[in-house]
Amino acid sequence: MYKPVVAVVGRPNVGKSTFFNKICGKRISIVDDTPGVTRDRIYAEANWCGHDFMLIDTGGIDPKSEDVFQKEIQFQAKEAIASSDVIVFMVDGKSGITSTDEEVANILKRAKTPVVLVVNKLDRFEVENTYEFYALGLGDPMPLSVMQSKGIGDILDAIVSHFPQRAEGDEDNKTTKVAVVGRPNVGKSSIVNRLIGQTRVVVSNIEGTTRDAVLVPFKYNKKEYALVDTAGLRRKRGVEQASIEGYSVLRTMSAIDEADVVLIVVDGSQEKLSEQDVRIAGYVHEAGKPSVVVINKWDIKSKSKNEYLEMLKRDLSFMDYFIPIFVSALTGASMGQVMEQVEIAYTNSCKRITTGLLNDILHDAILNFEPPAHSGRRAKIQYITEASVCPPTFVLFVNDAKLINFSYVRYLENRFRERVDFTGTPIKIIVKGKEDK
Repeated sequence: MYKPVVAVVGRPNVGKSTFFNKICGKRISIVDDTPGVTRDRIYAEANWCGHDFMLIDTGGIDPKSEDVFQKEIQFQAKEAIASSDVIVFMVDGKSGITSTDEEVANILKRAKTPVVLVVNKLDRFEVENTYEFYALGLGDPMPLSVMQSKGIGDILDAIVSHFPQRAEGDEDNKTTKVAVVGRPNVGKSSIVNRLIGQTRVVVSNIEGTTRDAVLVPFKYNKKEYALVDTAGLRRKRGVEQASIEGYSVLRTMSAIDEADVVLIVVDGSQEKLSEQDVRIAGYVHEAGKPSVVVINKWDIKSKSKNEYLEMLKRDLSFMDYFIPIFVSALTGASMGQVMEQVEIAYTNSCKRITTGLLNDILHDAILNFEPPAHSGRRAKIQYITEASVCPPTFVLFVNDAKLINFSYVRYLENRFRERVDFTGTPIKIIVKGKEDK
C-alpha cells in the first residue's frame, strides 16, 4: 500500500532532526548543534493513529551559508519537497522570523503542497509567540516544544488530515532493505544514484560526505526495495564515539543489522583489500546477512579479474559463499547486474529445505566422514531440521553437543552447500545435545 510522504524542512538548527527522531521513536537522524549536520534526505517509517507514512528529514536550507555542501543540501531539500504529500515547515519561536524563513516560505508557496507551519522551541509553550509567523502566509502556525514533547500530537493530527484517502483493496508489499556499506570514498553514494537512475544522495570526493544512513525507496522487477546508503566505516579507534562521525558508524552498524541484503563496496583501483574492508565484510557475515561484494572503480582496475578474484577468495575465506561483481559507478558498466545478484542472494537466504532432504544430505555426510570422538565417546547425530530462514538456520540434534567441534560443523556446512544453492548467504548450524532444552 502506498504510504504518504511527509518532509520536514526549514533553516538550520530549528530542531528538525530532533522532531524527526521523536516521531520515529528512535534516534535515526544525527542531532548536533553544528549547523548543516543533516545533508541528505533521511527517510523513516512512522505511524500515527493507524496512518502509516514515510517521514523525511532534510538538511537546513541557508542560501547565505559558505558551506561547500549547501548547494547540494538545497537541491536535496527541494527534491524532498517535490516528492512529498505534506510538508512540515519548522521555524524557531525564540528567534522569530528571519530572512531565510521568508525565502523557504516562498519556495513552499510555489510547491502547492499542503504545509503544516510549526513554531518550535516554545519551552514554556507561549502560544502568543506564534502570532508573528502568520506573516509567512502559510496558514495557522502551530506551537511546539519538541524537547518537552508538547504539541506533537496536534501537529501529527494536522499532518494526517492532509493525507490522500486510502483506496480499498490496497495490499501491503514487503520492502526489501539493501544496505550499501564500505570504507569512505569507495563510491557507495554513486552506486545508489546509478541504481535508481537519479541523484538522491550527495556525492563528493571529500571523505565522510555521507554521515547518516540514507533510506531511498525504489522499485525493481515489480518489487519494493529501499537502498540504504551508509557512512563510510573507519576503524573504531580512529573515531570518537561521541562525535558526529561516531554516530554515523553506529548507524551504519544498525543499518546492516536491519538490512535484508548488504552490498559490500570495495575499491577495485586499489592493489589489495584493506584491513578495514575485511573487517566490514566480517561484520556483515557475523550479522548473518546475505551479501554481494561490489568491486567498484573497475574502469581504473589495478589487476586482472582472475587475480582480483583469487585475492578475494584468500582474504574473504571466512565467507567463501560471496557473490562478486565488477562495476564502474562512474561509467555505469555492469551496474545493471547488481540488483540481479541482490535478488539471487536474498532468494537463497529465504530458502527452506524439507526435513527429508536435509536428513538425506546428513546421512551421506556421515557415511563419508564419521562424527568426531573424544575420550572414547563418539558423537551420535540423530537428525537435523531447519529452524528459520534469513539466514537459513539448522538445528543438529546429537547425544552430546560438546563432542561436535567447529571443524565438523564446517564440514557439514560444505556438504549442504554442495547439494543446495546457498550462494550469497551465510548459513547457521546450531548443535543441541540431550541436555539442551
